[in-house]
Amino acid sequence: MASLGDSVGLGKRIQNIDELVSHGNMTGRKAILEILETGLQAADPYNNTRKLIRLQGDTLIVGGKEFEPSGSPITGEEVYDLSDINRIFVLGAGKGIQRVAKAIEDTLGDRLTGGHVIDKKGSAVILKKIGVTLGAHPLPDEDCARGCERIRKLTAGLTENDLVFTCVSNGVSSLLTMPAPGVSIEDLRKAAYTTQIELGSQTRGLYLIRNQVDMMKGGRISRLIQPAKAIHIIAIEPGSYDQLMHRNGWLHTLPDENTTYERALKNLKEWNTWDNLPESIKKFLETSDPKYAPVRSDEFEKWTFRIFGVMPGFNQSAKLPPAIKKARELGFNPVILSDDMMQVEAAPAGRYMANITRTIERTGEPFEPPCAIFSSGEMIVTVGQEKGIGGRSQEYTLSAALRIAGSKRVVMASVDTDGTDGPGVQFTNGPEGMPPCFAGGVVDGYTVGEAEKAGVENVLAELRKHNTSPVLWKAKSAVVARQGISLNDLTVALVMGHSR
Repeated sequence: MASLGDSVGLGKRIQNIDELVSHGNMTGRKAILEILETGLQAADPYNNTRKLIRLQGDTLIVGGKEFEPSGSPITGEEVYDLSDINRIFVLGAGKGIQRVAKAIEDTLGDRLTGGHVIDKKGSAVILKKIGVTLGAHPLPDEDCARGCERIRKLTAGLTENDLVFTCVSNGVSSLLTMPAPGVSIEDLRKAAYTTQIELGSQTRGLYLIRNQVDMMKGGRISRLIQPAKAIHIIAIEPGSYDQLMHRNGWLHTLPDENTTYERALKNLKEWNTWDNLPESIKKFLETSDPKYAPVRSDEFEKWTFRIFGVMPGFNQSAKLPPAIKKARELGFNPVILSDDMMQVEAAPAGRYMANITRTIERTGEPFEPPCAIFSSGEMIVTVGQEKGIGGRSQEYTLSAALRIAGSKRVVMASVDTDGTDGPGVQFTNGPEGMPPCFAGGVVDGYTVGEAEKAGVENVLAELRKHNTSPVLWKAKSAVVARQGISLNDLTVALVMGHSR
């Protein structure tokens, strides 16, 4: 059976498999890369979007029970007679969001009027009728604002006879950025850098701030498309209708009941970032002008819309079930240790997991080898004033490599499912010849020694500087992957049996 990627002609997600399996614990590396590849292929919404949207002659059918949020007040398929529809547009933003847009484009063909989406820089442009802007992530840039302006222009003159598909995925909060009046992109970049990167605030905490100082976030993009009919596609599990309406802060095509000027001010002061913020943001938040507030559910629910999640049955751990199945096929006993590694610093998490694997290797407890230990979520890297190049998955794996050094039976890996772990060289230049961004890393008991032979003088010192990409690259242990949507990190540790 073809993989999801192969079924639409994309092939492997991991681009440097031959290099990664050419050294160290080659048997373990081959196994863990098969598991990672399977998980990465599962993080693809293309096929499910094709199932959600069907064209039968002049009839457009949208829906499917598995894609509906639980508790939705309207259920069943949406059926449109296209003779009654004037124009159809696709608008959206997020890492790998072109995979959703491509499925709509392929389904509708000439019936599609056009549209525009914002994807992350480094992604290949795969759309033909839908325009694409490539913007920066995790910190927005001018291209993000230009993409939003193109979306805004497409919404001008929409009527109730038009149909708009919106689509969002992880990364939308950076890519969908249009600063509020008096606030610049550079001011937003500084606020995000100070809060999230220097101080290690969770992405969730950052929503409180940037949802207030942006003209697209918090449902505002959906306000622009009124009075057109709307189909809102989210590239995650459908979840519950109540959660989407009343507890959402990051799916920016939907209402935002959670963020307020007051909560933003409180969060900034709790993280001791208020004094470091640009004056324009301080002034905007203190003014608290209600006309710029996000869309609330009472306004949103007056509009004509449906919501569908195109990763049914899978939450942020959508890649785990297929990856677990692959691990079992390869002879490993799979164990999910954690499916939500939020609020955890990556380096300590890597050390902790490495200690568990060494205990299993030595004693056979608490899990009998050969075993595959899975975790997921979105870890934190607090960099302070350091300017190293890396990401949370790379930080996790390099930290683990120091603890499993010398092991003959442990292999560990972590990747961000969107194919880009961290900002890469967005903030600083890397060594000559190094790719701009990695997906994560694969390490074993030989990795530290290989890095040292490749010229890394002190692996621990580089880790403390959060300079993980150059170390893994020199050790031929950095994963290069084709970009896609993000379902957070896929983290795997293998403890092989004695016969392996």
